[in-house]
Formats: sequence, C-alpha cells, structure tokens
Amino acid sequence: MKKIVITTILLATITLSYGLKFLKVYEIEKQEQNYMEEQISNYLNGMSLEEKIGQMLMISNRTPTMTSELNTTLNHVKPGGFIFFAENFTNQENSKKLIKDINDTAKIPMLLSIDQEGGRVQRIKSQNDIIVTDIPPMSEIGATNDFKKAYEVGVTIGTDLKTFGLNMNFAPVLDVLTNTENKSILGRSFGNNITIVSEMGINVANGLKSTGIIPTYKHFPGHGSTTVDSHYELPVLTKTKEELWESDLIPFQNAIHNQAEVIMIGHLAIPNITNNSIPSSLSKEIITDLLKNELNYKGIVITDALNMKAITKYYSESQIYEMAINAGVDILLMPEHPEMAINMIKDSIEKGKIKESQINDSVKKIITLKYKYLDFLKTME
Repeated sequence: MKKIVITTILLATITLSYGLKFLKVYEIEKQEQNYMEEQISNYLNGMSLEEKIGQMLMISNRTPTMTSELNTTLNHVKPGGFIFFAENFTNQENSKKLIKDINDTAKIPMLLSIDQEGGRVQRIKSQNDIIVTDIPPMSEIGATNDFKKAYEVGVTIGTDLKTFGLNMNFAPVLDVLTNTENKSILGRSFGNNITIVSEMGINVANGLKSTGIIPTYKHFPGHGSTTVDSHYELPVLTKTKEELWESDLIPFQNAIHNQAEVIMIGHLAIPNITNNSIPSSLSKEIITDLLKNELNYKGIVITDALNMKAITKYYSESQIYEMAINAGVDILLMPEHPEMAINMIKDSIEKGKIKESQINDSVKKIITLKYKYLDFLKTME
C-alpha cells in the first residue's frame, strides 16, 4: 500500500512538472505571438495605401541585369515580390547580383520566387558556372511511391534556390492527373492516385521548408482533368462540387492540414459550382466560399500569372484586379502593367468597389509570412 501511494505521488509530481513546463512553453509562445502581431500592426499603420497595394503585387522582368527601366519600376511600384525566369540566369555571379540588386531596392524584403518544379519546368538549369541538380519530372518521383525521396527532392531544390538568394518556389503541383490528354499538367503531376499526390506533394513542400524556401501548392482547385492549356484559353471543368471532393480537393485539404501557407489558384471555370464561366482565380465562390470557408484555409492566396489568355481574353486589367481581390486573392502574380495596377486598384477603392479592409487583411498576411521566413521587422528591432 505504501509503495502504491509513493508511486502515485511520484506520477502526480511528474505529471504536474510536465504540465507546468507545457504551460510555460505555451505562455512564451503566446507572448511571442502577441509581440509579433503588435509589431506587424504598428508597421501596417505606418504604410500608405500605395505601399500596401504594392505588397500585393509580384512582378517580373526577364532581363539578366538590373536596367534603369527595371530599377525605376521597382522604386515606383515597391512590389511585395518578384518572379524569376530562365532568362534572368546567365552565370552564377551575375544571377546572384541581379537577385540581390532587385531585393535591395525594397524597404520590405521581397518574396523572391521561381517555378522550379522539376522535369520540364525548371527555370534554373546548369549552364556556364551555374551548377544545379537536374530534377526528374514529378510523375517519375510519384511512380517510386517513396515519400522519403520526395522530401529529399524538396531539400535538393531548396538548397539550389537558396544559393541564389531566392526564398519562394511555386511548387509542388497537387493536380491529380485523371486526363492523360492533359498536356499542360502531364509529367508535372505526381500521378492519378490521390494518396500519392497528397503525400508526395506534402513531402516535397516539407523538404523545401527545411531549407527556408516557402512552398506554394498549386493549382487549386485542380487542373488534372482539364484538356485546355490556360496559357492560351480558359479551361472549363464540368465536375460538380461532390466530384471535386472525391479527388481534386483532397490533396489541397491534406496540405492545409499540413499548415500550407501559400496556395496558387488556377485559371479554370467550374460552372457546376459557380453557375457562371468566371475563372476560379477571379471567383469568390471558389476562393472565399470553397477554399477559405469550406476547407478552412487561412493562408495566402496567389493567382496564377495574370498575363495568361484564359483571363486576358475576357476581362480588362482593372476588372481582373478588382475581381481577384474581391474574390479573396492576396497576391496578384505578374500584373501586365504594375504601375497602372496600383492606380487601378486605388481607384477601385476610392469608388467603393474594393474595401480597404480587404487590402489590409491581405497585407497583414503577407507581412506575417515575411516576418516568419525573412526575419522582416526582427532585424529592425
């Protein structure tokens, strides 16, 4: 009996000790969270409307060096991010300098992004003194059923990108390839097995994150069963919401459970959900109602490139910006005319067509992501 009492007391003491430690850790984390939110809130209050809108733009320019024209654009727009393409990379020294020069124009560090998926979508390839790992198509990675290999692929890609000073990758692709005639996604998808696509994508993303690279899951709500390439025309997905829930949405749902922080929206119409032909990238029903409310996603939403004909054939620039922001988009990728975009968005706000609170909510999420990955604000203390 005495032994039982002593054992019980010991167990209670240990439990209490662990409980107190857990409570202390929780309190510290809560304090850090409150401190971060206070810093971000204070910073946002000091930003002009133009600066906030600029944070929502991710622009591009395929020059291999910093030109006076690019420098002027960067200083006028003050974009939140920049996407790089193959043309930006010539040799190791020049490419690193270009990326640094672009970021150095920014008061707030930029999201420096690229499409480095593997297979045919690798913007950086070995040339001159640039040496990067040639990654096989994700269809080959998926066929291995080796989740550890997927993680290692993420680490390898992330390590290469980090060498150049990049911090974001538009990968992994979570499209479930159910249509083998789908040329735009063929080879880029991990396959037609929902579990494989989910686990492979999450492991590639976790590998990227381990190197400090921000992964971007794409293309919500799923391009895998389409045939039309959205670079040239608007794909129309005839699935119902129930059918999407049976396949295409599952990898994204799993990614959200795995703390997905950035999701890219594809340019495809889903009339059986929206009752219209509005592309998902401009649709409140898809972005706010489905992704944010039904899938409970709290992270950043970024469009696919806004120069793609799937949307430019049907909407004006101002319509695209206005519809995307009202739909729930946080980052506008590759606006055709960045300086005009700021004026157009500002004009829509002044006319009451866009709520300024929507801009504030988006910028808060962007700054929070930069606080976490880029040490923004921490270095200003």
